[in-house]
Amino acid sequence: MTTPMPDTITPPLSAKDEFRRGWGIIAASVLGIGLGQAAMPTYSMGLFAPHLASQFGWGVGQIMTCMTIIMLVTLVAGPMSGALAERIGARRVVLWAIPLWGAGFCTLALSDGSLTRYYVTWALIALVGSATLPITFTRGVNRAFDKAKGLALGLSMTGTGLFGIFGKPFVAVMIAKYGWQTSFVALGLLPIALAWPAAWFLYREDDTGSHGAEHAPAERPGLTLAEALRDYRFWLMALALVPVSFALGGPVPNMELILKDGGLTPVQVMAIAPLMGLASMTGRLVGGFLLDRIWAPAVAFVVLSLPAISFLYFASGALSPGMAAAAVFTLSFALGIEYDAVAFFVARYFGLRRYGGIYGLLYICFALGAGISPMFFGRDHDAFGNFHHILTLSAYILVPSAALFLLLGKYRRFAD
Repeated sequence: MTTPMPDTITPPLSAKDEFRRGWGIIAASVLGIGLGQAAMPTYSMGLFAPHLASQFGWGVGQIMTCMTIIMLVTLVAGPMSGALAERIGARRVVLWAIPLWGAGFCTLALSDGSLTRYYVTWALIALVGSATLPITFTRGVNRAFDKAKGLALGLSMTGTGLFGIFGKPFVAVMIAKYGWQTSFVALGLLPIALAWPAAWFLYREDDTGSHGAEHAPAERPGLTLAEALRDYRFWLMALALVPVSFALGGPVPNMELILKDGGLTPVQVMAIAPLMGLASMTGRLVGGFLLDRIWAPAVAFVVLSLPAISFLYFASGALSPGMAAAAVFTLSFALGIEYDAVAFFVARYFGLRRYGGIYGLLYICFALGAGISPMFFGRDHDAFGNFHHILTLSAYILVPSAALFLLLGKYRRFAD
């Protein structure tokens, strides 16, 4: 008769070990998120809008309604994608979604002047594109990292900033040389050619956490969805996210027009616009570093409040290249931490047991604000010839809304 050996406890991994094991998930997430629904429409539609308006006689508000449609579809499809990732794994979800998303984006080249068909096309694109949002990709990142969770999330979502740096010039050059139809096709092929192979080879979700023990999804520590919905922190986050995302989400797809309205030349605008991506990526890295070391709600409040200064400057109507670049950088730096902070909040306050479902519901609040904002910005421009009124309103609602995060309290601790 043999004596059973005592259970051994595997020591927690260091941050260095976490990165050595989880770099593939981060790399795949960078490309998946950067070439997914979170980045491509937001950073590209401002470039397509003038050409669609010229071709079909549509107003800027009508064109930017596509962002509202994305939001409406995401209200339903976002939580469904998160729940599906919990059930069958995020890797399976994104491997199906990425090629469908890319192919759908290509079909925008078939736009023929019918707003109805344009909107229906966007609805179908958003339906599959919701599975390319951070809801799915950050599931694997959160499960692979603990000590370096904030930095890992920041790194994984630098893809949106990279698209802002390289995607905007790519689209601008493609439109100038080949026209808007070919540019839609070229843009749609990027996730198929780059993000899908990365997901196939690198996104390996093995349900192994940073403590070295394997868990089935239901066994991960944390709150159930019902428990989270009974927690005041969930509703506090939801209440803050709608106005914050409204204020931050509207200027991004309209940035070229905002800068032109301020008196900048097309050359100056194209020199400043790529700063959005660089600043967003910087915000993700710096923000992720800070989230790991400083109480996250305080970081979120300070960084998310600063763009109010940018909005008031944009609303002044008389821009200089240097000051405009600084204002764009400040706004985009804040955008770089918004996604990361929500993902970090969910992991720290609710745990990972139902991460996808909880994040999915909170993403609805983010999508609601960011989805309707570009349409309101566009319609304000159509009505007044500028964005001054809506920018001023955004500045006034941003700071008190971001301050709500300060009421979240201490992090929870979940026993493995």
